[in-house]
Amino acid sequence: MQVSRRSFLHVTAVAGGGMLLGTYFEPRVSAQQPPAPPPLVPTAFIRIDRDGTVTLISRNPEIGQGIKNMLPMLIAEELEVDWKSVKVEQAGLDAKYGLQTTGGSRAASNNFVPMQQVGAVGRLMLIAAAAKTWGVPESECFASNGRVYHRPTDRSLGYGELAATAASLPVPDLNSVKLKPASEYKIIGHRTVGVDVPDIVSGKPIYSIDFTLPGMLHAVYQKCPVFGGKVVSANIDEVKKMPGVRDAFVLESPMQVGPVMKSDPGLEPGVAIVADTWWQAQSARKKLDVKWDEGPAAQQSTEGFAQRARELSQQQPQRTVKSDGDVDQALKGAAKVLDAAYSYPFISHAPLEPRNCTAVFKNGKLEIWSNTQQPARGRALVAKILGIPEDDITIHLQRAGGSFGRGLTSDYMVEVSAIAKKVGTPVKLLWSREDDMTHDYYRPGGFHFLKGGVDASGKIVAWLNHFVSFGEGETYAPTAGISPTEFPSGFVPNFSIYSSVMPLMLKTGALRAPTANSQAFVFQSFIDELAHAAGKDPLQFRLELLAGAQPQTYNPARMRAVVELVAEKSGWGKRTLPKGTALGVAFHYSFQGYFAHVAEVSVNAKKAIKVNKVWACGDVGSQIVNPSGAEAQVQGAIIDGLSELMFQEITLEAGRVVQTNYNQHELLRIRQAPEIEVHFLKTDNPPTGLGEPALPPLLPAVCNAIFAATGQRIRTLPLSKSGYSWA
Repeated sequence: MQVSRRSFLHVTAVAGGGMLLGTYFEPRVSAQQPPAPPPLVPTAFIRIDRDGTVTLISRNPEIGQGIKNMLPMLIAEELEVDWKSVKVEQAGLDAKYGLQTTGGSRAASNNFVPMQQVGAVGRLMLIAAAAKTWGVPESECFASNGRVYHRPTDRSLGYGELAATAASLPVPDLNSVKLKPASEYKIIGHRTVGVDVPDIVSGKPIYSIDFTLPGMLHAVYQKCPVFGGKVVSANIDEVKKMPGVRDAFVLESPMQVGPVMKSDPGLEPGVAIVADTWWQAQSARKKLDVKWDEGPAAQQSTEGFAQRARELSQQQPQRTVKSDGDVDQALKGAAKVLDAAYSYPFISHAPLEPRNCTAVFKNGKLEIWSNTQQPARGRALVAKILGIPEDDITIHLQRAGGSFGRGLTSDYMVEVSAIAKKVGTPVKLLWSREDDMTHDYYRPGGFHFLKGGVDASGKIVAWLNHFVSFGEGETYAPTAGISPTEFPSGFVPNFSIYSSVMPLMLKTGALRAPTANSQAFVFQSFIDELAHAAGKDPLQFRLELLAGAQPQTYNPARMRAVVELVAEKSGWGKRTLPKGTALGVAFHYSFQGYFAHVAEVSVNAKKAIKVNKVWACGDVGSQIVNPSGAEAQVQGAIIDGLSELMFQEITLEAGRVVQTNYNQHELLRIRQAPEIEVHFLKTDNPPTGLGEPALPPLLPAVCNAIFAATGQRIRTLPLSKSGYSWA
């Protein structure tokens, strides 16, 4: 990321003779382009107390992805401090930090250089302070391990002794600072334990769900089981008589349910119950009797979606997404032609920590404690729905116990804010597990009707995909679309993607690696089908395919390199495996990351599956900031993928979500987890993120291994639909 000349630093002396150093980068918006949401704007602060304590402030929300380590590590590297002595604090939402958000695996790419520059500027100012104190040239001084040294005399001063003087000095230009070469890194590239890990393993209350305030009441919120349903009547008076209940009331909402929910509707109609404890509120809720006007969404069902998708697949597609060459003619001349229909279901985020939020409304001001991924977006929505100026809303960021994209939307923040405004006391809203699963922003399901052809030499000559999804007209439901650049776009001379949509009265949103998490399964499985039809080794077939065109959005050389690496590490084609055991391979580019996986899978006669091992190889640029965190991200992505693979699906009957808890939307158990071997291929490319790109190849790699072991091709997820289970 390039830093504009309008960037500036801010430095002040703090009480006690310390130093506070921050940097702010203004978003650059071209006057020739229409207004767009601002990009991630990296901000970091350094606080040095008089006693030498260095505190680094992490601005982005921490949801388990390790950002609370990574950003401070980048600063600490150039600041020349001992990482073990650094303290890290979570920032609250404040304009001085710029845009604060977590999502899209963008933290590394947007922060790597700017955060280093922050540390470098801090170091230079401390060196200048020491040189001024001693009356010597700055060139004779250097910083190391929290001290500044004078080379000729070996004198030294600690950062705490220099902080007040440094705070009074001019701030160097960010673009003028010289950064360390990678060969001199002492922190970047070295394993560090998460700064919150000691508190996590000792059970300290650090998550949003743990947060409390003096005099706090507890709330639950009952919404219609059909999205968009409205309250007709409720036994409010009876509920108010329940033990511990302080209040119960209906919250109305003007939201309208249409054929596609284009944005976060915020507040849904429902009944709030406020009590002394959450258990009392939840117990009273069981006595709640609500008559609902369920609205038009009650007509929806999973079976109806599937039937309509089949109908649309037989009709002329509604739109053309991409069209290269002459697919029809190429299919006529192909040596072999394959037809295949693939589908995948809606999925819930299902984080271990259900949605929760705490708020207090007093004297026209609202204060919120939230585990949101997008605090500014949440504040804006709360302000809009409640009619409160944004400047009167304060957001404190809390650590999330998982999110996977769920925290990108802010319905629970709006709910607790509306309740807090009504009752006038601190209130904590905690959703039940059933709330969390039945009122999610789901990963959309989808249907792909594919046709592909290979020539006599085994090369793909034609690819046709009629993608049936959800939306209206030219608008897809959130994350329900398809990109014209999805692989193998640009690698097949005759290539077409067509699309048709059907209405959906349900909330959808981003789940870890949105669109890629489902479409990689389809595309990499169908490529595997074509490889077998061509009589070629599936891995070699992919390498030959990658040797084709050079699309602008895709670097085939980087992908070939990770495919070759995963072949080497897994011993592809060099090992004899037992009967019923096979390897499957897949790759995918998403969120700036290139990943290839090989899965070794065993299947017994009862269709019980054991994933023995997964080799994951990725290229996310020149540096891995924290190898421990990076490996954990890849391992977590693979575990998530396996969870999605076997049992997870959200289905609708009469507009109602059928699955309500983990027994129906299962997570992978420890005993089912495979050995995972992670390798990173460092390349001469800017560092990019890891939260998402390691997930998509996992699903097709396992499915392709199942085919190699059994001869059965998996075209529908979850695997349980085909009679499979975990061994």
